[in-house]
Amino acid sequence: MEFPHLLIVDDDERIRGLLTRFLRKNGFLVTAAANAAQARRLLAGLAFDLLVLDVMMPGEDGLSFCRDLRRRLNVPVLLLTARGETMDRILGLEAGADDYLAKPFDPKELLLRINAILRRAVAEPPAPAPAQKILRLGSMTYDVERGELSDDAGETLRLTATEAGLMRILAADPGATVTRTRLIEEAGPRGVPSPAQERAVDVQITRLRRKIEPDPRQPRYLQTVRGAGYRLASD
Repeated sequence: MEFPHLLIVDDDERIRGLLTRFLRKNGFLVTAAANAAQARRLLAGLAFDLLVLDVMMPGEDGLSFCRDLRRRLNVPVLLLTARGETMDRILGLEAGADDYLAKPFDPKELLLRINAILRRAVAEPPAPAPAQKILRLGSMTYDVERGELSDDAGETLRLTATEAGLMRILAADPGATVTRTRLIEEAGPRGVPSPAQERAVDVQITRLRRKIEPDPRQPRYLQTVRGAGYRLASD
């Protein structure tokens, strides 16, 4: 049986030790790094299923590291932050994180969030109707069966686990409105739907638009249905 391999990145030695022991007891392979530089060296030689990344670290902080990571890898990221304000969480999502957890936290909640992210990362795309296997979105192409977004040159664009989950849901029925509540429950940051959770999904939609739309400020394909949710319109 293959166990998920997690990378813990936190400058606090005590927290690294506690998380490593707890997660190993719960069936994960765990490697720990004290800073972004050490994490980079580990990522160069090992494959990880998820990163648990502290935001407030000396030197390069977690947000900067996450942004850089997103340009190169699709590995899911769960941010740990000592600041639970809404704007700090939004900044984390905009940096490319899949979810966030404010310190102090219950280890059981951390475990639930990790498992939720991993489920989204490996979720099979829904079976599409025969006529909807490939969606044209202007200069972009979305393969519903593969869950891949490509440009006209055939280059596949990297999507985070949450972005991929949003695309799977929206592309399953092009033109249909999908509520924010459903997006939160099936692809967004884990938790009971709330204004903060809706805002978090809105941030992920904004990031997707930057990858899909010719002009993200005037979306043609990933449309907002005011007061209801979102829909994906293909050519």
